[in-house]
Amino acid sequence: MIVIDNILISDDVVEKQFVCDLSKCKGACCEEGDAGAPLDEKELDIILDVYERVKPYLTPTALAEIERKGKYVYSKEFGWVTPTLGNDKEICVYGSRDENGIIKCAFEQAYYDGVIPWKKPVSCHLFPIIISKGKRGDHDRVNYEPREKECNPACGLGKKLKVPVYEFLKEPLTRKYGEDFYNALDEAAKLHAGK
Repeated sequence: MIVIDNILISDDVVEKQFVCDLSKCKGACCEEGDAGAPLDEKELDIILDVYERVKPYLTPTALAEIERKGKYVYSKEFGWVTPTLGNDKEICVYGSRDENGIIKCAFEQAYYDGVIPWKKPVSCHLFPIIISKGKRGDHDRVNYEPREKECNPACGLGKKLKVPVYEFLKEPLTRKYGEDFYNALDEAAKLHAGK
């Protein structure tokens, strides 16, 4: 385990390799979970702020479900999360399949089109890293938790390209914890690997 300030990072984050392969997994991380995407408290206001500009990227079914459930919902197990279509194991309301069957995020599409300044929930951006709070809430636990079947192509591509998880996720890790944290993690990863 690597410890930086009050953040505990699993060795897998620096030892394992991972590079998303959307053509193979089709964005499976956006569906079939135990709930929608976890949201930071500050992201609730962001979603309210950008929602009207994101609406054109949503399917009619998603719009109806958001009207019914809300723009985010509370889960006893996970806290604030994005709603899902149907039961809790279906696609996120903010996702839709393109012509190739790949799930695209409405927030991310709007971001890349220059419509909104926010890319997507940080929990989505960080996947397959999952962050949880310590029992007393005074530290974060950063774990690598790829989906066993759906992430196999990404694990294989990461090994082929020799890209550690933390390097693949440099942008969201920096977004979550800052550049100083990422630089410290990179240094710790090199020491961990004996480089």
